[in-house]
Order: sequence, then C-alpha cells, then structure tokens
Amino acid sequence: MKKKIKRLFIANRGEIALRIIKACKGLNIETVIGVSEADRDSLPAKLADQTICIGPAQVDSSYLRAELLITAAKGAKCDAVHPGYGFLAEQASFSRLCAENDLIFVGPNAKSIEVMGDKLRSIRLAKKAGVLTVPSTRAIQSKDRLMEAVKQLGYPCLLKASSGGGGRGMRVVHSEQDLVSAYESAKQEAFTAFGNNTVYLEKYIENAKHIEIQIIADQYGNYAHLYERECSVQRRYQKLIEEAPSSALDNLTRNKMIDAALRVAKKVQYVNVGTVEFIYDLDTQDFYFLEMNTRIQVEHPVTENITGIDIVKEQIKISSGEVLNEKINKICIDGHSIECRINAEDPDNNFIPTPGKITRWIPPSGKNIRLDSHCYEGYSIPPYYDSLMGKLIVHANTREQAINKMLDALNGFVVNGPKTTISLISKILSSDDFKESKITTNWLEKSNLI
Repeated sequence: MKKKIKRLFIANRGEIALRIIKACKGLNIETVIGVSEADRDSLPAKLADQTICIGPAQVDSSYLRAELLITAAKGAKCDAVHPGYGFLAEQASFSRLCAENDLIFVGPNAKSIEVMGDKLRSIRLAKKAGVLTVPSTRAIQSKDRLMEAVKQLGYPCLLKASSGGGGRGMRVVHSEQDLVSAYESAKQEAFTAFGNNTVYLEKYIENAKHIEIQIIADQYGNYAHLYERECSVQRRYQKLIEEAPSSALDNLTRNKMIDAALRVAKKVQYVNVGTVEFIYDLDTQDFYFLEMNTRIQVEHPVTENITGIDIVKEQIKISSGEVLNEKINKICIDGHSIECRINAEDPDNNFIPTPGKITRWIPPSGKNIRLDSHCYEGYSIPPYYDSLMGKLIVHANTREQAINKMLDALNGFVVNGPKTTISLISKILSSDDFKESKITTNWLEKSNLI
C-alpha cells in the first residue's frame, strides 16, 4: 500500500535525529522532532521544521514514553514516525502503537521486531532458514541447568541475555569458579536493562571477527543487500570503529554470508532496512548467525560510502510503499570506508562519561570526509544520554588510503571542553594489528592501549 509521507515525527535525539532531518529535506518531507527539556538547544531542535518538548531530561519521562510520543506526532499532524536507533526503535509495542494510530512506522512491522528482538527465537528462526548458528543452549532457569549446559559447551562460554543488546547481560566465562557469579550478575543486569532476566549460554569464539550484512526489502517481496561491514574493534561489546568492506572476507565467503543474511530476512518476511550480524571464526573460516538488528545502524554511513545509497532515504521510501530500486541489486563495492565513533569519555579514567560545555569545536573537512554530529562550539553535552558526540567517516580507493585519511582527519579534529576518545581511536588506527587487519572482537581489551 502506497501512502506519501508529508510530515515525519522524529522520536529520537542527537546525531541520528540530525541525520533523519537531512534525509527528509532531500525528500521534501517536513520534520517535527520531540525533544526533552535538556535537548531544547540541540542542533536537531534548531533545524527541524517544528520542535515539541516532550518532557524532562530523564528518558523514562520523555524519549521512552511511547504514548506521549504518539500524541505529539498526531497533534503535529504527522504521517509517520522515525524511531532512529536506541530508545524505542526496537520495541515491537511502539511499532504496533504507531499502526494502531494510523502512523507509518519507519521500520519493520511489530512481528519482525518481536521475533528478531528475542535472541533465542531469532536463533531458532535462523536454524529453520538453514543458517549456521553458534552452539548454544535454551533459556537457563536454574543453577543446576547452568551446570548441565556448560558440560555440553565447555569453556570458554558466553552468558547472554535473550532480550539483550549493547553488551548488557553478557559475560564471558573461562572457568567453573566464575560461572555462578557471572550467571547471577548477567541475570540482574538483563532485568535492570530490559525487564527480562532470561539468559542462555553460548560457545565463546575467541579468535573472531564481527561481520554484518546490510539488507533492504520492500513490502512486495523484493530483497537486496548492500554488502558487509566489519565491526571488530570493540570494548565491552560496544563498537568503536567500523569499516566496509571487510578485508577478512574473500568473495566466496562474502557471497555465502550475504545469501545467509537474505535467507534469514526472507524467513521472517522482513520489510525495510535491517542488519544481520555474524561471528566469523578466523580459525575455521566458518561464520555463525549472531542476531538481527531491526533498525538503522549507527555505522550505516560506511555502507552508504561504498554503495552510493542513502539508506535513511530508502527506509522512508520503503515505508511509503515504494518499490525497491532495481539498481540496488547491481551495485558493486566502491573503494573502502571507515567510521570512528567520537565519544565524550575519558579513556584514561575507565571511559567515564565527560558531559559539559564544548568550548572549542573545529571539525575536519575535505573531500570524502564526513562528520555526522549534533555538536557545535558552545553546546553543552547533557549528562543524561549516550556519550556519542558524532561519527567521523572517510572514503578512499583502498583500505590503506582510508586509514591514512582518517588519521589525518583525527589529527585535525579539535575539541576542547569534554575529554574525548579521539586520541585512543588514533592509536588503534596506527597500530600494526589494525593496519594488517588482525583485529578480533577481544583485541582491544587484550591490548595495552586501554
């Protein structure tokens, strides 16, 4: 069903809100943004066509109040709601509530979010699609079951929250003496973060890379892919650097992984933009389904650079009922792109967040250098939200050229006020292991850089 979007409500903040505004301007769509009291002076609030204050700074009183957001969107006579990432983006109930109020949800339907948001259900679906999954157990409800499960999988193993994300509710266990305490802390963290303390056990693959496939599908059964991204530079399962394509994959493996991702998407009858994530075992060259993110990814710009596709615009067009552009299936990889997340954190002090006023802000510029950021000189970073200040993205003909371009860009990026992760990112990019693509998902925490 085709329905033109004329006015869109942005149910998010920060750089992704600004990114959505940019895409909407390119499509001649008016934007309305809901902001908390702490975000009244934010760049998205200044640049949207209309701004509505949705409550106090605390997320429970503003960005997580689904019914309040719906009321604001309807009151502003919006046709659609874009959830961005985080907050309510992967809440099936929010997608359903939009539909019930005749608002287009820019993302998949509630059923897809529900199935893929539950890791145990998504694993079962991937298996039905004929995709290899990491050896794992069912939900573990007792310590006795935990002991039985670890005998099946052995050490090292990984405790994971079924409703988890962002590394919360995850614990790597290397020996029996740490098992019970890890189980209890994982359950507690999962309940605090997601309201669900269900955890399960998974075989931990130590020498691995994190690879994800960007997929896109319309409501008429057309599916396509936009190749892969590598996201192996991580700290506590939080991605710091992403790149596309991955230098770890040969064409045969790349095509197999793409095929597996599309099979998963088709099995859940997915519509819109989504990302299927895999763990790639460097010792065996096998890859395993990890999860599916049913939203726009933070790292989507590197894919845009190597394909020339504006992914946020495609999200909106598909949600409007447009047919998938046939040209997408004919796209070839163009060069190499790297994205670095710049956070207001102190790497020398256990990455403690450093909110506060930006007294100087001189971002890098130049050909094939892109900065997605809501920050500006004089802006005060609120203490209530994620510490992401922005994403610096470069594009070049080769990976080596992209690394050098990024190092030059970081060297010219001046931020005074909050401490940032810029210096750490530069050290990572300058390391021989990164240059030689020897990074694994646990490399950073084993290195002497942090």
